[in-house]
Parts: sequence; C-alpha cells; structure tokens
Amino acid sequence: MFQSILPAPPDAILGLTDAWKNDPNPLKVNLGVGVFKDDAGNTPILPSVKAAEALILQSATTKSYMPISGAPEYGICVQEMVFGAGHPVVAEGRARTAHTPGGTAALRVGADFLKKVLPDATVWMSSPTWANHKGVFGAAGFKCADYPYYDAAGKGLAFDRMCEVLETVPAGDIVLLHACCHNPSGVDLDAAQWQTVAQIASRCGWLPFLDFAYQGYGDGIEQDRAGVLALAATCPEFIIASSFSKNFGLYQDRTGAITLVAANASEAAAAFSNVEIAIRVNYSNPPAHGGLIVKTILTNETLRQQWVGELDGMREHIAAIRTRFVTALGEHGVPGDYSFIARQKGMFSFSGLSDAQVKFLRDSKSIYIVGGGRINVAGITSRNMEYLCTSIKEALAI
Repeated sequence: MFQSILPAPPDAILGLTDAWKNDPNPLKVNLGVGVFKDDAGNTPILPSVKAAEALILQSATTKSYMPISGAPEYGICVQEMVFGAGHPVVAEGRARTAHTPGGTAALRVGADFLKKVLPDATVWMSSPTWANHKGVFGAAGFKCADYPYYDAAGKGLAFDRMCEVLETVPAGDIVLLHACCHNPSGVDLDAAQWQTVAQIASRCGWLPFLDFAYQGYGDGIEQDRAGVLALAATCPEFIIASSFSKNFGLYQDRTGAITLVAANASEAAAAFSNVEIAIRVNYSNPPAHGGLIVKTILTNETLRQQWVGELDGMREHIAAIRTRFVTALGEHGVPGDYSFIARQKGMFSFSGLSDAQVKFLRDSKSIYIVGGGRINVAGITSRNMEYLCTSIKEALAI
C-alpha cells in the first residue's frame, strides 16, 4: 500500500536543523528554528525550572491521567499570566483554559473547535506569518486568506493597509493575530494600534484568535499583554493560544494552553465543553510534567521572582545581540542600513536577504536561514558574529 507514496518535503524550519546537524563544517551556524541560545550557543535549562522539577520530584505521588483540560490550578495560573490577576474576564468566569502539548496543539485544538462551530469561515493571517499557521488551519479544513502586515520597503508595520483589509473581513470569519514578537518579522503593534484593531473586530464581527507564543520576550510580561487587554475590553469573544516553550525554556516538554473567552460564564462553559471534545479526539489529555513546572513556578513567589529575572535576562540578551549585530554589520562594511533589526522585538527578524542569498549562505557558508530571509537573532553569538557578517557581505555581492 505504501509503494506509490512519494517522500514529503522536509519541514521548512525544522528540516533546516536536521541539515545543520549533519553539516561537518565547524563554522556552521543555525539561524532557523526559534530556540533561545546563550552566548556560548547553548539552550540552558532555567535554574527556576530545575528548582521546580526538584520540588515536583519530592512531592509527586502518582502518574495517573490528567483531566482532559489539565489541572484546574494550571488554568488559573495561565489566566492570571495572560490577563493579569483579578482581571474582569477572569473574575466573571468568562475565560476557560485547557493545558495543551505546546502552542501548536493549542492552535490545532482551537482550529478543530472552530471548524465545528464556524464551518464556512475563512481564517485570515498576517502576510507573512509563521510557516506552520497555514498548515495547522488548512489541516483542520479551513480556507486561508492574508491581510497586509509587513512593509518590506519601510522595514516596519503596514498598519494602514492592514486596517483597510481587516475592515472588509466578513462577520463570522476568524482573524489570527500575533500578540507580540511577530513571527517572522519581529515588528509589533503598539498599544494604540491594538485598540484600533480591537475596535475593528468589535465593529465588523470577526473572531480574534491570538497566538501568544512569546509573552515576556517583547517588552515584559505585563507590557506584552496589551493586545489581549485591548480585545478583552472591546470584544465579547476571542481565543488565545499560549506557548511556554520560549519564556520557560520548555521546548522539549511541549507545554502550552488554549484559553477561550465568551460573553458570559454560561456561554464559556458550553463552548469549552466542545473544546474538550476536540482535545479528546486529538490526544485525550495533556502530559503533566511541563504543566506542573509552570504551575509550581507561578504559585511559588520565590520561584516566580527568580523566573521573571531569568526571562528578563533572556529578553535583554536578545536585545543586546540585535544592537551588536547592527554595529558589527556596519563595522564589516556590509552595505545597507540595518538599524531596523535593533528596533524589532523577540527572536526573529526579516533580514532582507533574498532566497538566492539564503541559498548561497547555506550551500557555501553552512549558515542556515529560513527561505524569505527570516533569521533567529538568538542564534547569533560572539563566536559566530564575525563569520556571519563577512558571509552576509559575500552573499550581497553575488
């Protein structure tokens, strides 16, 4: 039965890491997958996570199944982190949260739930967006459309064109929004722009779906929830997909959450029961370990403060790398103005490199960059900075 099946192409992002691992060049650089690296090129386990795991090991008494939506305490912690303690959406019972295996599972569960209740909807995504977004929503059976987002010429946000298109999105359609640290551009909306988008959503009647994969990586935990708070003040219904891969460093533990917000508590409960059905037929119930880490840290004030400091350190490291990279490009005589890289937020940046230049860097220099020129700034270190700059200078000359 399998003889006629052709090999599938490698994943556009994860496939790069496989190729990088198999590359014998000692100077090889991986700027593809979004994983934090310290200046030694390592992805460390956060000390707060280590401490939480020790507490979990001491107190664990069972390996029994989790509930379909995960531990209720985990959901409370996630809601307080996403909205802030005491927010009316939480206090009024309008939000319901399920623990999912990473942010991708949160997106897929949300997509399956929405396909059931909005079968004819179109999902609108920013141009560009994370490569897996269209795969996830397409696999759930949705038609996908784009709205303008990144202004390639100005290296910034095409906000006016974005709003013009969002005003035309039909009621009942779904609009996927990046809450912060836009992937792949690194260009975010400010608080006033979020207010405008929320007003458009309320006026036009489309459903916001927030991908909140990088809370704390933009400007801080509280500052990065500006989009969530704008929607909460204006829109009766929306969905949030959270990931804790980046801000807790739980990449291999696949820990995330889906949060559904409805107009009132009874509607939230009814809708959430259908979210639980989508979970049941996907993976039945979530793995416990990553959620226990998040819950332990967020409910232990000492560990929480330690974690916040570690998260601040990761964010500040990436911001410093951005500034040093811009300076180094200038010092090495790389033509062009790259100051926009220092203004962007989060792990990613559109470098402006063409696909031909990306191919040259991969084939000739063992520098692995996603097609379209997106780079993971967190993969740049003191050790590879000079090699990267000189190689980019060569690539621009081809």
